[in-house]
Amino acid sequence: MTDPISDITAWLTDGARSRPEPSDMMAECCERLIAAGLPLWRVGVFVRTLHPEIFGRNFIWRPTTGVELGSVDFDIQHTPEFLRSPLAIVFQEGAEVRCRLDAPGNNRFPFFDDMRAEGVTDYVAVPLSFVDGMIHASSWTTRQQGGFTDAQLTDLKRVVPPLTRLIEVIGLRRTAETLLDTYVGPRAGERILAGQIRRGHTETMHAAIWLSDLRGFTALSDRLPPEQVVEILNLYFDCQVAAIHKHGGEVLKFMGDGLLAVFPIEADEQALCSRVLEAAREARAAVAAMQFVSGETPERFRFGVALHVGRLLYGNIGGGNRLDFTCIGPAVNLAARLEKIAGRLGRTIVASGAFVGTCAADWDNLGEFPIAGFSRAEQVYGLSDETPRE
Repeated sequence: MTDPISDITAWLTDGARSRPEPSDMMAECCERLIAAGLPLWRVGVFVRTLHPEIFGRNFIWRPTTGVELGSVDFDIQHTPEFLRSPLAIVFQEGAEVRCRLDAPGNNRFPFFDDMRAEGVTDYVAVPLSFVDGMIHASSWTTRQQGGFTDAQLTDLKRVVPPLTRLIEVIGLRRTAETLLDTYVGPRAGERILAGQIRRGHTETMHAAIWLSDLRGFTALSDRLPPEQVVEILNLYFDCQVAAIHKHGGEVLKFMGDGLLAVFPIEADEQALCSRVLEAAREARAAVAAMQFVSGETPERFRFGVALHVGRLLYGNIGGGNRLDFTCIGPAVNLAARLEKIAGRLGRTIVASGAFVGTCAADWDNLGEFPIAGFSRAEQVYGLSDETPRE
């Protein structure tokens, strides 16, 4: 006679290939368990992540709604709701927690009030122990009168080990994607995961280039403690990164107080350059509004950004097994020279003739400037709404 639980564990062990997406896998796993006789109601999987802003992700399944995805930030660890929840015990002690919610006087966890309102009679939280020793959690509930039977709990726990291993594999893949997105950007990360990891693996890209830096950063670094300088840099980069991402750009590199971003041009060059300029305007306003109090007088900040359009080489550059996924080429060098000219002219936003030729705006011709390393001078433009500052 076929054992349906064995079929489910074999399906999980084989990678749940019929449902490769994590949420789909969880939904099918729960549906298979119900078909095998487990009277499940609400099932949750809670996985901690390696992410600069997100503490963990959760997958909540109900037969009426399917899988709902969510995430929580690091502050959740210190909230009364988490500290007084059964999952806190699972995470901190790696221990299983079971509570019969239909038992009188069982008010150990405030969370159970919500479960009772859904008709839940039994709750069990089971740790998911990864190979590296990190503890994650799962929770299983039923509305069956009398709660789970011993046989049902035994079947449930047979499924947990292969489910844990599969979640770990999926989690490792997601962690790799998250780290690559965080440190090299989503487009570069996608290429690296696809196998573009050898030195010399490059491609040509036609893109709008953004190169910026913070005015007076050297004097600021000399005057303030390093911890405050780092805090200021993070606030300053926040003013730009959100605008860059919003308008389709990708941040490639932070270089001290400098930022290099690209906006790949795949279709309408004029529309994309207009979005780049809008991102620059938004960043300009955000930096102008930025304040940092380091004494009695708040610090105020200015920055400069150069915009250019050109072809660049995008890929792996480095030495031995230490590589950087970045972009190089005359177009990047020209953007860097233009940013220095912006500083000399007291301008926030400057652009090359190539950028201005595809981006309709109120531009002022600031003159022709010799560019170090280039054979000919470059016409430089600034926005008419800016007043040069010393």
